Amino acid sequence: MNRATANSCVIIPTYNNAGTVCDVAARAVAQGYPVIVVNDGSTDDTAARLAQSGLPLTVLTHPRNRGKGVALRTAFSHAREQGFRYAITLDADGQHYPEDIPVLVEAIAQHPGALVVGSRNLQAENMPGGNSFANRFSNFWFRVQTARSLPDTQTGYRAYPLDRLPSLRILTSRYEAELALLVFSAWKGIELVPVAIRVCYPEDRVSSFRPFRDFARISFLNTLLCVLALVYGYPRMLIHKLLNHTRH
Repeated sequence: MNRATANSCVIIPTYNNAGTVCDVAARAVAQGYPVIVVNDGSTDDTAARLAQSGLPLTVLTHPRNRGKGVALRTAFSHAREQGFRYAITLDADGQHYPEDIPVLVEAIAQHPGALVVGSRNLQAENMPGGNSFANRFSNFWFRVQTARSLPDTQTGYRAYPLDRLPSLRILTSRYEAELALLVFSAWKGIELVPVAIRVCYPEDRVSSFRPFRDFARISFLNTLLCVLALVYGYPRMLIHKLLNHTRH
């Protein structure tokens, strides 16, 4: 285990996932890394179940729901304060397999300083059709904005290099924050490494994604990122490429 993987933690944002969060957290704890759960203003009995679970968790609580982007910002700031160098994020709704954490850890070891992106099999039989369309849509705009390709730009299963991330002030409040992190990381010259992960969509899964409202927010963000790509992103990537060429 190298220094980066030894100083890694797991982050699980949750909002009203009382039926699944403790199982996800327990399986994450079993992988041997400190686990931080952000209870983002849940109105069900998530807080009580976490408190009664007996699991060695750090639970950060928002009094009211503030969105996934804010939950990630809270967790990243805490992880940095605790001296962690990498944060592995996964969802609390049961779709991700905590047992795949070693896959991301291995990628960290092989690509120090990279942002590791879990990639779902979008052709799987149980993959919701809306997810496949939304991901193709997001992948297309990501290529336009960064001149890079990723097989899955919407997955929440990632390993972030905390000391290399763009300023957390860029994060929007909800799901589109994860897209912003990918784009700004690409503009910053951070290596993006996709790895295959498993995914499951249980029938009782509770998702906080609001199809129309959140898709509209993502569309607006994509429009803004395309403009920023012309005036900031592409010039910065070009300068970074020229500097790297000069050094070599």
